[in-house]
This record gives sequence, C-alpha cells and structure tokens, in this order.
Amino acid sequence: MSPVISVSNLNKTYASGFQALKNINLDIRRGEIFALLGPNGAGKTTLISIICGLVNPSSGTVLADGHDIVREYRLARSKIGLVPQELTTDAFESVWDTVSFSRGLFGKPPNPEHIQKTLRALSLWNKKDNKLITLSGGMKRRVLIAKALSHEPQILFLDEPTAGVDVSLRQEMWQVVRSLRDTGVTVILTTHYIEEAEEMADRVGVINNGEIILVEDKTELMHKLGKKLLILHLPQPLYALPESLGAYQLELSTDGTTLTYTYDTQRQHNDIIALFQDLTTAGIRFRDLETKQTSLEEIFVKLVRNP
Repeated sequence: MSPVISVSNLNKTYASGFQALKNINLDIRRGEIFALLGPNGAGKTTLISIICGLVNPSSGTVLADGHDIVREYRLARSKIGLVPQELTTDAFESVWDTVSFSRGLFGKPPNPEHIQKTLRALSLWNKKDNKLITLSGGMKRRVLIAKALSHEPQILFLDEPTAGVDVSLRQEMWQVVRSLRDTGVTVILTTHYIEEAEEMADRVGVINNGEIILVEDKTELMHKLGKKLLILHLPQPLYALPESLGAYQLELSTDGTTLTYTYDTQRQHNDIIALFQDLTTAGIRFRDLETKQTSLEEIFVKLVRNP
C-alpha cells in the first residue's frame, strides 16, 4: 500500500538564511496515528505547514494522498484537515455556522448529517446551538477539530491539540482521535505531552535541528531503546556491595536501603534469576521489589541530546 503522505528530499530555507528543514524524507502510512516529536524550533511546524500548503518549500516534493502539494494543490489540500495550535474562532458565530462554513471553503455541498455527526462525536452538539463566545478554551479546541473534519479529509494534522486542555477533556479527545483512526483517517500529531504520543501513536518520528533523526514503531522503539529497572527494597541498610555482585552493575541508594538493577528489555529472565541466586549467596535479602519501564519521554530526551 502506498503511503498517504510521502516527503522526499524536502528543504526549507527562509529569506534570513535560516535552514529550518534539511533533506527530509518521510513516509506516513494510511490509517495510522503518527507522532512527530521534537524540541521547540526543531522544524515540526514548518514541516506541517509545508504539507498543508501554508509555507512554500525551497526544494523537494510532497505527495498528499498521491497529489503533489504544489502542482495539484487544490486536490492535495482537499485531502487534509489541520487543527492549529492557536485558538482562532469567531466569537459571534455559532458552532454550527462556523463548521459548515469551513466545509464550504473546500467546495463541499451542504451536509447537515455529517456536521451533526461530527459535532456529536466532539460533544459539541445541542439544540440551542451554543455561540462560540460561551465556550471554554478546551471546547474551542474541539470546535477547531470539528472545522478540520468538516470536509471529510483523509489526513488530519493535530498541532499541539491538547495544549491548555484539562486532564478529563484530554482523555476524551484521545478517544476521538482513536475513533478517527478506526474509520481510516490518518492522524499526524505533534505534542509536547510525551505521554500523549506514548498513549496513542502507532509510530513515532523525532525531528531535531531540521532533520529527521528517527522513525520507528512505538512498540519497537520502546523495545530497542527502553530500559527496565528492578528496584529491591532492603530490610536493613547495606553500606557496600560485595565484589561478587560487581558484574551486575547494581546501584546502591545513598541511604543503603535500595538496590537498583538496570537491564534492557531484550535481556533474558535467566539474568534476573542469576541475580537473585547471587544475592542469596551473598546473604542479601529484600523485603519488597518493584519494576519500572523507561518512558518514551526519557527515550526522546536521550535521542535529542545524543542523536
């Protein structure tokens, strides 16, 4: 199956001489949730803006659902919905009217059933047809999503979609995004909430200094780069580790009450069994244990600092 978005040798240099994107090559699969991560100024918004037709590329090609964004810009843009970071809504227009107007901008005929379905999915529909001026920031964010979906795009860009949104509303929006993916819509997400990418994404791309440094299935990324911690809580403080345990590179806490063993996710369980046996031989007991998994945030920070 051909990718729904294909970026080839894409570069962007602004008039100031600043090169925001450097030879970007990226394919995004149809029907996936793709998380694009990167620090401020990494090039995320520039890349999205070029794909959506808001910024002109300096060189390279971009295909959106098979359509060149420059030569076939009308067809390409008709396939794309964009939810920007900024809350841009008309305070004196109804929710229904502003979403319907967005649909008309793409030359789509009126479709009240689709508009109502979209508003219901985002918990924006009611008989009184609330004015935007009465909506909270989080609800206005939902209106932006409804506007982006009004013309039934196959590709949806969410640029920091839950910025400033409370926890409960964020959870609801995650569910909406999943339901969109289930209908075949491809979702590209940029976020600073790493747990958002960890929760929802099928694949993760990391961009830094205008370059894509990694694209990987989220599960594979966690498997390859993730670490696990085995933390042993000791009944009495231990002031030094026996030399017989030196091969395990255990970390003893400052107060001597915990031992931490770090291992990669590909390590066999036999290694942990051997550790327990050697601890017993050394006369070290523990009263409790816990395990922790490296988060996507920790992996992201490591990649950006050491690309």
